[in-house]
Amino acid sequence: MIDIETTFPVSVERPVRWGDMDAFQHVNNTIYFRWFECARIAYFQRVGFDAGDSVGPILAHTECRFRRPVAFPDTVTVRAGVTSLGADRFTMAYRVESSALGGLVAEGTGRVVAFDYRAGAKAPVPPAVVEALRSLEGSPPGALD
Repeated sequence: MIDIETTFPVSVERPVRWGDMDAFQHVNNTIYFRWFECARIAYFQRVGFDAGDSVGPILAHTECRFRRPVAFPDTVTVRAGVTSLGADRFTMAYRVESSALGGLVAEGTGRVVAFDYRAGAKAPVPPAVVEALRSLEGSPPGALD
């Protein structure tokens, strides 16, 4: 699903909680999307992307590929990076690694659209955010386009 060369400059650690498990004694699928959200929000904070100036991010699409079941107790590391950048959107990649299992347990993507919350419509990704994305990803101007 995700190119092995994808960089993941932002990571967060999350404890697996007992209540994260379902009746089958593994982490419920919905929890993975919450983990993606934690990494996505941490990424947004790093690049200064919020709706403070009315234009902020909105998640348009997300998906997950579950590789191995996770159970309590455990700690997961959730990594996030941007794989492509357009005028009004970018695509993020996520990777979830389990401490107890010693590796990859899930991976996914999300399409984030810049949204003008005052106007109720899509907007261009703010230039400062574009530059912060490129800087964080370690790519020259235009490399994420």
